Amino acid sequence: MTSRLAALACALVLGGCGDRTPAGYPGYVEGEYVRVAAPLSGTLLQLTVDRGAQVARDAPLFTLESEQERAARAEAEARVRQAQATLANLEKARRPPEIAAVRAQLAQAQASLRQSEADLIRTEKLVADKFLAPQRRDEALATRDRDRARVAELNQQVQIAHLPARSDEIAGANAEVKAASDTLAQAQWRVAQKTQTAPAAGLVVDTLYRPGEWVPAGSPVVSLLPPANVKIRFYVPETTIGTLRIGDAVSVRCDGCGADIAAAIRFIAPQAEFTPPVIYSRENRANLVFLVEARPEAFNPALHPGLPVEVAVSARAR
Repeated sequence: MTSRLAALACALVLGGCGDRTPAGYPGYVEGEYVRVAAPLSGTLLQLTVDRGAQVARDAPLFTLESEQERAARAEAEARVRQAQATLANLEKARRPPEIAAVRAQLAQAQASLRQSEADLIRTEKLVADKFLAPQRRDEALATRDRDRARVAELNQQVQIAHLPARSDEIAGANAEVKAASDTLAQAQWRVAQKTQTAPAAGLVVDTLYRPGEWVPAGSPVVSLLPPANVKIRFYVPETTIGTLRIGDAVSVRCDGCGADIAAAIRFIAPQAEFTPPVIYSRENRANLVFLVEARPEAFNPALHPGLPVEVAVSARAR
């Protein structure tokens, strides 16, 4: 009878030990902060957020002085307009008054040609009748040829007046417009970079400069913590790490959190930490721990960075 009672007691103890949920693994909450900075230096002109504030995506955070960048943008805009005007001028024919002036010169040259041709005919007759010397005929002939060349030249000028500039000149003007436009784009980018907005919604954890202070290029001014950047870091012994997989569900407990918080494993360290300074053996393997990171399935305002937590893995992983 006594032996049966003892066996029953042992069975109850073993059954109770098998059903008991194992203690959670120690860990803490950590945040991956987004430190917002400008790629350009300048005096902090305006800080539009305070520590502890919740900001929406694309909300303005801070502005640096930008007088020099705005002046450079205005200069670039003027150069673009100048290059565009030069190109438009080269692509057009001459203005109507200019064409009319060339046509008037042509008419004058044609009249001179008619006069010189008539003079040549009279001179040839007088030379043939021995009233003039032969050299007078040569002079009249040269005058007629000169007037003919002048008429031919002005005919070409009229045709040219109706044409745009040469293709090489237009190509060069197009290149000038492209270069000026690129310079303007750079100037606009520099002006835009002087005002920084929130890349994601989140909590303003810290502001690192005050208005009026000089901010070096690339130096963070505002530190944000988006809700999706909160994670749980905990440590699992060597005897259990082999049962965990990426995506396994875990439960997070903390003081003041109320109900357990559901999370999922997103990272498992490939090597152990706090390794004893001795050769591995069966006796010291239990001292090895591995870092594991999990992400909460939903945002929970109770999870503050630095908060100690206890993590319990799912039954499948155990």
